[in-house]
Amino acid sequence: MPLKIRGYRMEIASRAAGSLGPMKTIGPSASKPTFAELLSECVTSAVHLEMHDRHLTTDPAFLAWKAGQPHEEDTEPYRVFRALVSDTVARGVVARRARIVSEPVSDYVRWEHSLTEPHNIAAEELVRWLPRERASALALPGNPFWVFDGRLVRFSIFDGDGALVGHQFTEEPAIVEFCTSAFETVWGRATDHADYCISTD
Repeated sequence: MPLKIRGYRMEIASRAAGSLGPMKTIGPSASKPTFAELLSECVTSAVHLEMHDRHLTTDPAFLAWKAGQPHEEDTEPYRVFRALVSDTVARGVVARRARIVSEPVSDYVRWEHSLTEPHNIAAEELVRWLPRERASALALPGNPFWVFDGRLVRFSIFDGDGALVGHQFTEEPAIVEFCTSAFETVWGRATDHADYCISTD
């Protein structure tokens, strides 16, 4: 079944013989809908579930923070993201992000937590945190994902060092329903960012 969005056409997962078929990973350099394009077509909701304690660890701002050096976190990519999300929310789209984290938290999560208020919350994203020990009995997808308007899933694939390998896309109803259900279960158990105090000991 093809996925069509703003002129893109990609083969996505389909059901066969009672199981969900494999999904092709589309690398960073391949032609695919961008996050901005996916968000621009949203009309109701965009939800994101993060499950890694470390990813994108080559971010210069993170490396500088980790080394205790002066750093500039409000760079152009951060400003572009905030403007994109803010514009999306202004259209009436509800943007939510849930993070499952190990405790005590990793250095990356400490840095991420410090950015949430001036970055995500400032863009009017709703953010909640769930300690991993409270997620043991949950059925969760194997990779972090976005669900757009309850119809399209974009999985992010990372390598073992946290670098982005590529993305997988699907509109397969069973996968969309599974990811949506997983997100809502996590969201219901998670703590609002304003009330979540990170544990480092």
